[in-house]
Amino acid sequence: MNITCQKLNEQDLDRLTALIRVYENVFEMHNFSMPHTDHLQTLLTNGKIIFYTALLNNVVVGGLTAHILSSTYYPSSEVYIYDLAVRTEYQRKGIGKQLIASLKEYCTGLGIKEIFVQADVVDQHALDFYKATGGVAENVIHFSYSLPKI
Repeated sequence: MNITCQKLNEQDLDRLTALIRVYENVFEMHNFSMPHTDHLQTLLTNGKIIFYTALLNNVVVGGLTAHILSSTYYPSSEVYIYDLAVRTEYQRKGIGKQLIASLKEYCTGLGIKEIFVQADVVDQHALDFYKATGGVAENVIHFSYSLPKI
């Protein structure tokens, strides 16, 4: 299987849409509505968001979304992997590892200090995957604040 990982650029609206459809499928996002193309185009031009896709025969079968976060404590930035998914039928074939490796290589070139990601404690598959790709687990608790709609 010949998988290529590609960082998306401003011209890759179709591939971003396909990546979001992969997320919708893998994350079982019921009743999901695709954002307007103007919003997606804004994401593609945002220099602080990184999108990678995994392509098989020019078809998106996986990918990741990461955010570059400026640090208060040192001049280098950090990168947060927000989403990473591979279509179910292509999982456990090394595609996720290729995506992580591509992101690491890109971030190294930018002088990024660290990449981090969150995984649910109950998601053993994700925990095993991130450990297998060199991630080091930390004991932290994630808090969320839901805000009222204005």
